[in-house]
Amino acid sequence: MSLAVEITDTFEELRDTVARLHSELTRYELVIWTAGNVSARVPGHDLMVIKPSGVSYGELTADTMVVTDLYGEVVHGDLVPSSDTAAHAYVYRHMPEVGGVVHTHSTYATAWAARGEPIPCVLTMIADEFGGEIPVGPFALIGDDSIGRGIVETLRSSRSPAVLMRNHGPFTVGRTARDAVKAAVMVEDVAKTVHIASALGTPEALSEQDVDRLYARYQNVYGQQGEK
Repeated sequence: MSLAVEITDTFEELRDTVARLHSELTRYELVIWTAGNVSARVPGHDLMVIKPSGVSYGELTADTMVVTDLYGEVVHGDLVPSSDTAAHAYVYRHMPEVGGVVHTHSTYATAWAARGEPIPCVLTMIADEFGGEIPVGPFALIGDDSIGRGIVETLRSSRSPAVLMRNHGPFTVGRTARDAVKAAVMVEDVAKTVHIASALGTPEALSEQDVDRLYARYQNVYGQQGEK
C-alpha cells in the first residue's frame, strides 16, 4: 500500500507533532540513546505515525517519522519503524479511545517494573492523573504484539493511563500523543517520589473515596476549559 499521493496537510502536521514530542522525552530525561518512542493515531484513518527504529533523538524530524497501518505495515516513509510498532498497533486496534502511545525506560518507573510492583496511590498527584495505583503488566518479549496484549489486558481494568510492563518499563496512553507524553512524565515523577517515601517508611494509601473525588476533580474541573 502506498500513500504517496494521499499524504495531506493533516498527515504532515501530525508527523511534525510526533517528531517534536520526542524532544519532551529527552527534556525530562525519560530516555537514553535511541530507546523509547512516541506514536499517534491518524484521525479518520486506520493508521498511526511512529518513531523510526534506532534513530538518534537529535536526528528526528517530521520527514523521518513513519506512517504504518494498525498492523505495523509501513505505508509511508523510508525508514524502518520502531521495534515497538506491533505493540502500539495492537493498542490502537483494541482501544479506540486511545490517540497516542508512549514508551520509555525512565529510571524510577522502570525500577518499579523490574520489581514487578505497582506504584501505590499514596499521593494526590497519583489519584489525579492515574485514578488509583499504577498497575504492572505481564512480561512479554519484543517483536510481536505480545506487549500490546499485556498493555490492553492491564489497562482495561484500570483508570490509569500508564502500565509498568514487568522487567521492561512504562507504557502510557492518552486521548492524544501529547496526553500520553504527559502521563509518561508524571509516572516517572511519582515513581521517584514514592520510591523515596518508601525508603523513609511505609506511605499511607489514600482512601478509595478520596481517590475518586480527586480523580473526578482533576479530570473534569482542573485547568482551563478544553485543556489539561
